[in-house]
Amino acid sequence: MAEKPTKKYITSEELKVHNKPEDLWISIQGKIYDVTNWSKEHPGGDIPLLALAGNDVTDAFIAYHPGTTWHLLDKFFNGYYLKDYQVSEMSKDYRRLHNDLSKMGLFEKKGHGVIYIFISIFIMFTLCVLGVLYSDSMLVHLCCGALLGMAWIQSAYLGHDSGHYQIMATPGYNKVAQILTGNCLTGISMAWWKWTHNAHHILCNSLDNDPDLQHIPVFAVSTKFFHNMTSVFYGRKMDFDPVARFLVSYQHMTYYPVMVVARINLYVQTFLLLLNPNRKIINRGLNIMGIMVFWTWYPLLVSCLPTWEERILFVLSSFVVTAFQHIQFTLNHFSADVYVGQPKGNDWVEKQTFGSIDINVASYMDWLFGGLQFQLEHHLFPRLPRCNLRKVSPVVKDLCKKHNMPYRSLTFWEANISTLKTLRDAALQARDLTNPVPKNLLWEAVNTHG
Repeated sequence: MAEKPTKKYITSEELKVHNKPEDLWISIQGKIYDVTNWSKEHPGGDIPLLALAGNDVTDAFIAYHPGTTWHLLDKFFNGYYLKDYQVSEMSKDYRRLHNDLSKMGLFEKKGHGVIYIFISIFIMFTLCVLGVLYSDSMLVHLCCGALLGMAWIQSAYLGHDSGHYQIMATPGYNKVAQILTGNCLTGISMAWWKWTHNAHHILCNSLDNDPDLQHIPVFAVSTKFFHNMTSVFYGRKMDFDPVARFLVSYQHMTYYPVMVVARINLYVQTFLLLLNPNRKIINRGLNIMGIMVFWTWYPLLVSCLPTWEERILFVLSSFVVTAFQHIQFTLNHFSADVYVGQPKGNDWVEKQTFGSIDINVASYMDWLFGGLQFQLEHHLFPRLPRCNLRKVSPVVKDLCKKHNMPYRSLTFWEANISTLKTLRDAALQARDLTNPVPKNLLWEAVNTHG
């Protein structure tokens, strides 16, 4: 009778050695998987795998993958098990809660919100075009610009939804929805969004890894940026030079004006990524075609306005409206706790909790915030359709209370005040031209680690 093969074990310290692109191992529920060759083919990109390489990634894997994907892991199993595999009490409860939500079918129940939003986008876009083409009133044209801005906001929410979970009947239709709502209608590439957004979710509020916090020379949410920190995501140093010091010194004053023109940066980032031959992009051609559609209809629409003054005001009015969404994105994270480095093993859930802030609004305002007002719930359960985020909010609050984790839910006004305070505190430190490195260690500790 053949002997049962003996299991092979490695320790967590030995696993950490395999954290490079050419040698990439991860652990899921104590089993070790070699995903070195798979990382470039990973639908979510290689950034999430590289970010957590050499660690146990069970919580993150559960959060981002449906149960139907578990069987795909077998082909990556390298025969090793984690000898000192342990699960924190927080992670145990998180996994139990995720399983309960799955049994309730909340990850599949998407409601009819997507259909209503598609209809509303079509109506707003149609009214915008008709107003530009058939009205001579400047006021009407300004309102059309505002309508276009609102259509962009709702399109961005749909692109976000389709990127996190399948809003259409098949993956193919889902991809079409992404390209239409993102590339064709808003001019922002879904490829760029996935690249940055996946990193943001996995490495939420990591100063050197989360691209959503790396806005030097314009903004710095922590004085740690004053040390010429290197961005792991972009692979370059974020120099805190005299220009950055000057801009950061007044960032609490320039915050809202910058949000008005923040969309221009997204256009630039889209082109920089799609035209970069050194970076592998899934469906690059499709993304470029979608962007070309946008830069065909949008300039044509603007050119139909009678004067250059009206054209500028039309664009500005649409940007002013979309500034609300850019502000919302920053309210969810700018004043939350930050850290340097990568989450390790079982602390992924804790990092999401400490780095996210909810915006407390009435249910009738959910359409305007696109579900992102439940930022913590979304970060813990990114595949959960937005219509179910309000339902799970109470149990998430209980989870945080049980484990003494922060559950920050601020009103829209309070979130703005908190964000401005964070920016102002860093700005005052940056103004000390005789002190390149902050000496106020108490302030640094409070602002960086809460």
